Amino acid sequence: MTGRTTTAAGGFDGFPRDAVRYLQDLERHNNRVWFEQHREDYQRVILEPAQAFVVATGRLLRRLSSDIYAVPKINASIRRMNRDIRFSRDKRPYKNHLDLWFWQGSDAGAQHPGYFFRLTAKSLTLGAGMHMFDKPFLERYRDAVLDPRRGARLQQAMRKILTGGACELGGQHFKRPPRAIDPSDPRAPLLLHNGLFVGMTLRPVPAEVFSSAGPAFCFGHFRAMSPLPAWLGDVLVKD
Repeated sequence: MTGRTTTAAGGFDGFPRDAVRYLQDLERHNNRVWFEQHREDYQRVILEPAQAFVVATGRLLRRLSSDIYAVPKINASIRRMNRDIRFSRDKRPYKNHLDLWFWQGSDAGAQHPGYFFRLTAKSLTLGAGMHMFDKPFLERYRDAVLDPRRGARLQQAMRKILTGGACELGGQHFKRPPRAIDPSDPRAPLLLHNGLFVGMTLRPVPAEVFSSAGPAFCFGHFRAMSPLPAWLGDVLVKD
């Protein structure tokens, strides 16, 4: 399978304004009966425009990397609305937002860098990177951070992305770096991460999302974040 965008019928003309109302109503009526009664609304105002958005945005993202995947299907680039409540105290069955995922690599697993889109009734969140490393990836990540050449590239990428304060850095998990690392080492803060991602939340939802300008608008922000998934892809996927 090569990095390509699966086609969908029609172009992207914007999420309908009714998408916001649908998400608001789903939050108020978060139960299976209501969801099934309004499944046609979900198809019309959420799923179908999301499919068109994935296709259009995927075409743009391939300008950044030829192996970006944008697959307009549920459980691929379109994440399920159903919540996994097996181990959660929160037993609401559905999310109150739409999540989209554009990944770099051979499959849609979490162990690939990529670009993230979340639409709620009140905001739009855009992000890039990897939310969590499994143990083998964590070891490779730390080796790369400590490598003089690759570590310097990451530091440069993060400075470029975070300058100006539009994006925030996420994924810090550990309280201290590995024992062999001097806490005063400039790279030590990056070793506190078991995931590395950047993101921004825009409130209210930008008007572009409700128009054909939505893919280009999001791509502009994704492009500014692209040095991070590019670094992660080179180190963690292609090496």
